Amino acid sequence: MDTDIADLAGPAGQAPERTIGAASVLTRGLLESGRLDALAAADDPQTRLVTEHERLASLRETLAVRPHGDVWIFGYGSLVWNPAMAAVERRVARVDGWHRAFCLSTTALRATADRPGVMLSLDRGGSCHGAAYRLADDVVERELRLLWRREMVIAGYVPRWVQPVDAHGVPIGNAIAFTTDASHPHYAGGLGEDCIAHRLSTAAGCLGSAADYLHRTCEGLQGAGIADPVLRRLSGLVHGILEDA
Repeated sequence: MDTDIADLAGPAGQAPERTIGAASVLTRGLLESGRLDALAAADDPQTRLVTEHERLASLRETLAVRPHGDVWIFGYGSLVWNPAMAAVERRVARVDGWHRAFCLSTTALRATADRPGVMLSLDRGGSCHGAAYRLADDVVERELRLLWRREMVIAGYVPRWVQPVDAHGVPIGNAIAFTTDASHPHYAGGLGEDCIAHRLSTAAGCLGSAADYLHRTCEGLQGAGIADPVLRRLSGLVHGILEDA
């Protein structure tokens, strides 16, 4: 199912920064300020953050093997409902060979060291429907710098080029997606469903709760016409745990 930028839920990320309780909302302004690292460090002072130098080196490596044509970004989690980027086109798309999974352990942003959480990533196998965003060529470096600040806060993601297709299986271009490093200590691909649901129901950090992240992602996918039975089941389990609590 193809759609233009007006047909998917959520703005392009121009809203001013605000707070809800103690949680900061991830906005473009927050990314431009460079304060996200400090917020993550406040959640877990012992965690090792990716440095700006390391991020820029990773970005250069990714662009060094950039395929010919437009640059797209493939989002499968919060990028679906809160892109915070200046994209000129947005489509529902599918990437084969990867599936959406809560497989990245975290102690910051939507978790703390005392209450670790788990974040979405792309793990090997299957396929994943998400939102693909096309960047204008004259803003590629600027937008990707902000994207790297957003995604590469804590190690565990591997940015790579993927080839999303539309609902008819027609390639739409080459996209950057943040996939799982299965060899990294933060990789949590072996967690059972009950453990994942427990973490999602208890973890919270500077950007809010893990349960809210799950809820917003489910809403964003539903608004884009994307069905994800695994996330829908997890949402039901988390809702039950929170009700019992």
